[in-house]
Amino acid sequence: KFMDIKTPVLGKTPDAVVIVATVRALKYNGGVALKDLQTENVEALAQGFDNLKRHIHSMQSYGVPVVVAINRFTSDTDAEIQLLIDACAKLNVKAVTATVWADGGRGGLAVADAVLAALDQPAHFTRLYDPQSDVKTKIKTIVQKIYGGADVDYEGKANSALRTIVKNGWQDLPVCMAKTQYSLTDNAKTLGAPEGFTIHVRDIIPKLGAGFLVVMTGSVLTMPGLPKVPAALNMDVTDDGKISGLF
Repeated sequence: KFMDIKTPVLGKTPDAVVIVATVRALKYNGGVALKDLQTENVEALAQGFDNLKRHIHSMQSYGVPVVVAINRFTSDTDAEIQLLIDACAKLNVKAVTATVWADGGRGGLAVADAVLAALDQPAHFTRLYDPQSDVKTKIKTIVQKIYGGADVDYEGKANSALRTIVKNGWQDLPVCMAKTQYSLTDNAKTLGAPEGFTIHVRDIIPKLGAGFLVVMTGSVLTMPGLPKVPAALNMDVTDDGKISGLF
Protein backbone atom coordinates (compact mmCIF):
# COMPACT_ATOMS: atom_id res chain seq x y z
CA LYS A 1 0.00 0.00 0.00
CA PHE A 2 2.82 2.40 0.82
CA MET A 3 4.54 1.66 -2.47
CA ASP A 4 1.40 1.93 -4.61
CA ILE A 5 -0.52 4.72 -2.87
CA LYS A 6 1.81 6.93 -0.82
CA THR A 7 5.11 6.80 -2.71
CA PRO A 8 3.77 8.35 -5.95
CA VAL A 9 2.67 11.50 -4.10
CA LEU A 10 5.62 11.86 -1.73
CA GLY A 11 8.14 13.09 -4.25
CA LYS A 12 10.65 10.62 -2.72
CA THR A 13 10.90 6.89 -3.30
CA PRO A 14 12.07 4.42 -0.63
CA ASP A 15 15.77 3.57 -0.54
CA ALA A 16 15.21 0.24 1.26
CA VAL A 17 12.49 -2.03 2.60
CA VAL A 18 12.57 -3.83 5.96
CA ILE A 19 10.44 -6.97 6.28
CA VAL A 20 9.80 -8.01 9.89
CA ALA A 21 9.41 -11.76 10.34
CA THR A 22 9.12 -14.15 13.27
CA VAL A 23 10.09 -17.79 13.60
CA ARG A 24 6.72 -18.58 15.14
CA ALA A 25 4.70 -17.07 12.30
CA LEU A 26 6.71 -18.94 9.69
CA LYS A 27 6.40 -22.25 11.55
CA TYR A 28 2.65 -21.64 11.69
CA ASN A 29 2.68 -21.17 7.92
CA GLY A 30 4.62 -24.42 7.76
CA GLY A 31 1.80 -26.33 9.43
CA VAL A 32 2.67 -26.19 13.14
CA ALA A 33 -0.26 -25.91 15.56
CA LEU A 34 -0.44 -22.81 17.75
CA LYS A 35 0.21 -24.83 20.90
CA ASP A 36 3.46 -26.20 19.47
CA LEU A 37 4.99 -23.00 18.11
CA GLN A 38 7.45 -22.68 20.99
CA THR A 39 8.97 -26.08 20.23
CA GLU A 40 11.87 -26.23 17.77
CA ASN A 41 10.79 -27.45 14.33
CA VAL A 42 13.36 -26.70 11.67
CA GLU A 43 11.53 -28.73 9.02
CA ALA A 44 8.28 -26.80 9.39
CA LEU A 45 10.20 -23.53 9.47
CA ALA A 46 11.87 -24.40 6.17
CA GLN A 47 8.46 -25.10 4.66
CA GLY A 48 6.97 -21.92 6.08
CA PHE A 49 9.87 -19.90 4.68
CA ASP A 50 8.11 -20.06 1.31
CA ASN A 51 5.70 -17.47 2.69
CA LEU A 52 8.52 -15.07 3.59
CA LYS A 53 10.17 -15.79 0.24
CA ARG A 54 7.00 -14.63 -1.52
CA HIS A 55 7.04 -11.37 0.46
CA ILE A 56 10.71 -10.84 -0.34
CA HIS A 57 10.14 -11.32 -4.06
CA SER A 58 7.12 -9.00 -3.89
CA MET A 59 9.22 -6.20 -2.43
CA GLN A 60 12.12 -6.86 -4.78
CA SER A 61 9.74 -6.37 -7.69
CA TYR A 62 9.69 -2.67 -6.77
CA GLY A 63 13.44 -2.45 -7.44
CA VAL A 64 14.37 -1.56 -3.85
CA PRO A 65 16.93 -3.37 -1.61
CA VAL A 66 15.34 -5.62 1.04
CA VAL A 67 16.44 -6.35 4.62
CA VAL A 68 14.77 -9.00 6.80
CA ALA A 69 14.51 -8.27 10.53
CA ILE A 70 13.90 -11.46 12.51
CA ASN A 71 11.96 -10.43 15.62
CA ARG A 72 13.55 -12.96 17.99
CA PHE A 73 11.79 -14.43 20.99
CA THR A 74 13.14 -16.59 23.81
CA SER A 75 11.65 -19.78 22.35
CA ASP A 76 13.51 -19.34 19.05
CA THR A 77 16.51 -21.64 18.79
CA ASP A 78 19.87 -20.89 17.22
CA ALA A 79 19.21 -23.55 14.58
CA GLU A 80 15.95 -21.88 13.56
CA ILE A 81 17.50 -18.43 13.40
CA GLN A 82 20.41 -19.70 11.34
CA LEU A 83 18.07 -21.43 8.90
CA LEU A 84 16.32 -18.13 8.20
CA ILE A 85 19.59 -16.23 7.84
CA ASP A 86 20.94 -18.83 5.41
CA ALA A 87 17.70 -19.07 3.42
CA CYS A 88 17.58 -15.29 3.00
CA ALA A 89 21.26 -15.22 2.00
CA LYS A 90 20.45 -17.56 -0.89
CA LEU A 91 18.10 -14.83 -2.13
CA ASN A 92 20.87 -12.24 -1.73
CA VAL A 93 18.99 -10.70 1.18
CA LYS A 94 20.56 -9.81 4.53
CA ALA A 95 18.66 -11.16 7.53
CA VAL A 96 19.49 -10.08 11.08
CA THR A 97 17.88 -10.59 14.47
CA ALA A 98 16.11 -7.89 16.46
CA THR A 99 15.55 -8.14 20.22
CA VAL A 100 14.10 -4.70 20.85
CA TRP A 101 11.32 -6.09 23.04
CA ALA A 102 13.94 -7.46 25.47
CA ASP A 103 16.93 -5.15 25.02
CA GLY A 104 15.39 -1.84 24.06
CA GLY A 105 17.15 0.27 21.45
CA ARG A 106 20.31 -1.85 21.63
CA GLY A 107 18.32 -4.79 20.33
CA GLY A 108 17.74 -2.98 17.06
CA LEU A 109 21.33 -1.98 16.28
CA ALA A 110 21.93 -4.96 13.97
CA VAL A 111 18.86 -4.01 11.95
CA ALA A 112 20.01 -0.40 11.75
CA ASP A 113 23.45 -1.49 10.51
CA ALA A 114 21.87 -3.77 7.90
CA VAL A 115 19.65 -0.94 6.65
CA LEU A 116 22.62 1.42 6.39
CA ALA A 117 24.47 -1.22 4.37
CA ALA A 118 21.43 -1.67 2.12
CA LEU A 119 21.46 2.04 1.37
CA ASP A 120 24.78 1.54 -0.41
CA GLN A 121 22.99 -0.67 -2.94
CA PRO A 122 21.36 0.97 -5.95
CA ALA A 123 17.60 1.49 -5.69
CA HIS A 124 15.62 1.76 -8.91
CA PHE A 125 12.04 2.15 -7.75
CA THR A 126 9.57 0.71 -10.24
CA ARG A 127 5.83 1.19 -9.96
CA LEU A 128 3.81 -1.99 -9.86
CA TYR A 129 1.21 -0.84 -12.37
CA ASP A 130 0.54 2.00 -14.77
CA PRO A 131 -1.58 4.57 -12.86
CA GLN A 132 -3.55 5.19 -16.05
CA SER A 133 -4.56 1.54 -16.42
CA ASP A 134 -8.13 0.50 -15.69
CA VAL A 135 -9.18 -0.63 -12.22
CA LYS A 136 -9.45 -4.32 -13.08
CA THR A 137 -5.92 -4.31 -14.49
CA LYS A 138 -4.55 -2.72 -11.33
CA ILE A 139 -6.28 -5.25 -9.11
CA LYS A 140 -5.21 -8.24 -11.19
CA THR A 141 -1.62 -6.97 -11.26
CA ILE A 142 -1.54 -6.87 -7.46
CA VAL A 143 -3.12 -10.32 -7.20
CA GLN A 144 -0.63 -11.88 -9.59
CA LYS A 145 2.59 -10.03 -8.78
CA ILE A 146 2.21 -9.52 -5.02
CA TYR A 147 -0.04 -12.34 -3.81
CA GLY A 148 0.92 -15.00 -6.35
CA GLY A 149 -2.67 -15.58 -7.43
CA ALA A 150 -4.06 -16.23 -10.89
CA ASP A 151 -7.37 -14.44 -11.30
CA VAL A 152 -9.99 -12.12 -9.80
CA ASP A 153 -13.72 -12.80 -9.46
CA TYR A 154 -16.05 -9.81 -9.11
CA GLU A 155 -19.17 -10.52 -7.09
CA GLY A 156 -22.39 -8.69 -6.25
CA LYS A 157 -21.91 -4.97 -5.76
CA ALA A 158 -18.39 -4.97 -7.22
CA ASN A 159 -19.56 -4.86 -10.83
CA SER A 160 -21.98 -2.00 -10.26
CA ALA A 161 -19.27 -0.19 -8.30
CA LEU A 162 -16.92 -0.53 -11.27
CA ARG A 163 -19.51 1.05 -13.55
CA THR A 164 -19.95 3.95 -11.13
CA ILE A 165 -16.19 4.45 -10.92
CA VAL A 166 -15.82 4.59 -14.69
CA LYS A 167 -18.86 6.86 -15.09
CA ASN A 168 -17.42 9.39 -12.64
CA GLY A 169 -13.87 9.25 -13.98
CA TRP A 170 -12.32 7.77 -10.84
CA GLN A 171 -10.52 4.90 -12.59
CA ASP A 172 -7.14 6.67 -12.39
CA LEU A 173 -7.11 6.39 -8.58
CA PRO A 174 -4.78 3.80 -6.99
CA VAL A 175 -6.34 0.76 -5.34
CA CYS A 176 -6.13 -0.19 -1.68
CA MET A 177 -6.73 -3.91 -1.18
CA ALA A 178 -8.77 -4.78 1.93
CA LYS A 179 -7.79 -8.41 2.52
CA THR A 180 -7.09 -10.72 5.44
CA GLN A 181 -3.57 -10.28 6.81
CA TYR A 182 -3.31 -13.95 7.68
CA SER A 183 -3.01 -15.30 4.14
CA LEU A 184 -1.83 -14.35 0.68
CA THR A 185 -5.33 -15.39 -0.45
CA ASP A 186 -8.63 -13.94 0.78
CA ASN A 187 -9.14 -17.00 3.01
CA ALA A 188 -7.42 -16.60 6.39
CA LYS A 189 -7.02 -20.37 6.74
CA THR A 190 -4.98 -20.81 3.55
CA LEU A 191 -1.39 -20.61 4.74
CA GLY A 192 2.06 -20.86 3.16
CA ALA A 193 2.64 -19.63 -0.37
CA PRO A 194 -0.25 -20.93 -2.49
CA GLU A 195 -0.41 -20.32 -6.22
CA GLY A 196 -3.11 -20.25 -8.88
CA PHE A 197 -5.88 -19.07 -6.57
CA THR A 198 -8.66 -16.57 -7.24
CA ILE A 199 -9.28 -13.43 -5.20
CA HIS A 200 -12.97 -12.66 -4.69
CA VAL A 201 -13.92 -8.96 -4.82
CA ARG A 202 -17.32 -8.22 -3.29
CA ASP A 203 -17.26 -4.42 -3.47
CA ILE A 204 -15.11 -1.42 -4.42
CA ILE A 205 -15.55 1.69 -2.30
CA PRO A 206 -14.21 5.06 -3.52
CA LYS A 207 -12.49 7.07 -0.80
CA LEU A 208 -12.26 10.32 -2.68
CA GLY A 209 -10.89 12.40 0.18
CA ALA A 210 -8.06 9.95 0.73
CA GLY A 211 -7.60 9.50 -3.01
CA PHE A 212 -7.91 5.75 -3.51
CA LEU A 213 -10.36 2.91 -4.16
CA VAL A 214 -10.85 0.35 -1.38
CA VAL A 215 -11.21 -3.15 -2.86
CA MET A 216 -13.16 -5.37 -0.44
CA THR A 217 -12.13 -9.02 -0.73
CA GLY A 218 -13.41 -12.19 0.89
CA SER A 219 -15.17 -11.57 4.21
CA VAL A 220 -12.75 -8.94 5.51
CA LEU A 221 -14.12 -5.97 7.44
CA THR A 222 -12.57 -2.51 7.46
CA MET A 223 -12.06 -0.48 10.61
CA PRO A 224 -14.97 1.86 11.35
CA GLY A 225 -14.46 5.57 10.95
CA LEU A 226 -15.45 8.24 13.45
CA PRO A 227 -19.02 9.57 13.59
CA LYS A 228 -19.75 13.26 13.08
CA VAL A 229 -19.50 13.77 16.85
CA PRO A 230 -16.80 11.39 18.16
CA ALA A 231 -16.72 10.46 21.85
CA ALA A 232 -13.36 12.21 22.21
CA LEU A 233 -15.15 15.56 22.09
CA ASN A 234 -16.88 14.72 25.37
CA MET A 235 -13.62 13.99 27.20
CA ASP A 236 -12.00 16.53 29.47
CA VAL A 237 -9.49 16.92 32.29
CA THR A 238 -10.29 19.08 35.30
CA ASP A 239 -7.80 21.43 36.93
CA ASP A 240 -7.11 18.86 39.64
CA GLY A 241 -6.34 16.14 37.06
CA LYS A 242 -9.60 14.19 37.03
CA ILE A 243 -10.67 12.77 33.66
CA SER A 244 -14.31 12.93 32.63
CA GLY A 245 -16.33 11.79 29.64
CA LEU A 246 -14.64 8.44 29.09
CA PHE A 247 -17.87 6.48 29.52
